[in-house]
This record gives sequence, structure tokens and C-alpha cells, in this order.
Amino acid sequence: MRAQAVPDLLAGLAMSLLVAAATWSVLGLPATYMAAVGALYAVTGALILATLPEGLPGPGLGPANRVTMLRTVATLSLAALISYADGLGTTGRWWVVGVGTAIMLLDGVDGWVARRTGTSSSFGALFDMETDAFLMLVLSTMVWAEGRAGVWVLLIGAMRYLFVAAGVVLPALRGELFPSFRRKLVCVIQGIALLVALGPIIPAPAAVGVSALALAMLTWSFGIDTVWLLRPRTT
Repeated sequence: MRAQAVPDLLAGLAMSLLVAAATWSVLGLPATYMAAVGALYAVTGALILATLPEGLPGPGLGPANRVTMLRTVATLSLAALISYADGLGTTGRWWVVGVGTAIMLLDGVDGWVARRTGTSSSFGALFDMETDAFLMLVLSTMVWAEGRAGVWVLLIGAMRYLFVAAGVVLPALRGELFPSFRRKLVCVIQGIALLVALGPIIPAPAAVGVSALALAMLTWSFGIDTVWLLRPRTT
């Protein structure tokens, strides 16, 4: 299975370099930016290979996971921009908002493709979720690095990782959660709020306000799930 995924990973590398090259050209970035994107993709590819299960439906990664891969490589292009955040200017921030919006619009397409092609899998669901989580981490870090909100905004991107870490101490938090429209809606709101906060035409107080509201909603949503997982079960 890992050997069959190599062509998709090579295609992902090509897409990653294309997106990075466009970003590098438009924003006039140094060559180190391209190197950073390449390094991030190498880590991502290694993680995919390490977690790839046997018997994945469809040839290679499958059609749905290829859509998720496109979202992932675009997210990596934004992640590599973080170290240049203080010098992006108006053009750079519009670029981040545009790419981030495209990534979010593609969210859900991979699930639709999986259902239409009969290639749904637990790996695909995890891949999609981790891509969403990493995008929130990147955007919240960008908001902080741009000086649009205080360091507390990093909690938006870190919340899921803190939840997973808490599961090491409290095994009950590793339980399976029930499907929830509320959870999906809050995730979408986080992305929209962070993109709004990065908007060049948005006043700083408004950026702080939407970020704070997003964090409050996320804390509320994680609180509901935490209480549900920790409550005693009757047998």
C-alpha cells in the first residue's frame, strides 16, 4: 500500500512546489521560503506513510484523499509564510486570505468525493481532520505574528492538540465522539473568524473581537465534548 501511495505523494510534492512558487513569485520572498515548504512537505509525506493503513479503498491514496492532499499542500504554503508575517504587507495578507478561503471552500469536497466514489475510510476522515486542525494552527499563529491579536489567539489553533494531550492523562477523552453538526459549524466559524482578523481592511479592534468570539465558541464546543466523554456511563 505504501508503494502504491508514492505516485500520489510525488504528485503532492509537485503541487506543493507549484503553490509555493506562485506564493514566492507574487510576494517576492527569499529562496529560503521554498526550502521551508519542501521541508514541511517532507515531514507531511513521512507522517502519511507512517499512518497509511493496509487495504485503503481505491488506487493509491484514492480520489477523496487527493482532494485533501491539495488542501494540505496549500496549508503548508501558508505555514511557511509565518516567519515572514511581519513583512507581508497588504498584498501578502490578501494572499493569505485568498489561499485560506480556497482551502476552506474545498473542505467538504473530499467527503463528498469519498461518498460518491465509495472510498470513505477512517484514514481519510483522520487526514481531513488533521488538515483542518493544522490550518487553524497556522491561521491563528499568523494572526498573532501579524500583531492582530494577543498570544491568547494561539489557543484557537492549539485547542485540539491540547485536547489530545489531555487524553494521555485522562483516557476517557480518547473515546469516540458522537457526530455533531455543532462541532462542524464551530470549526468553520474558527476559520472564517481568523481570515477576517487577517483582512487588511479590518480594524485592529474588530480583529481582536472576532478572534475572541471564535475562541469563546471553540472553548464552549470542546467543553461540551469533554463533559460528555468524562461523565459516568451506566451499563
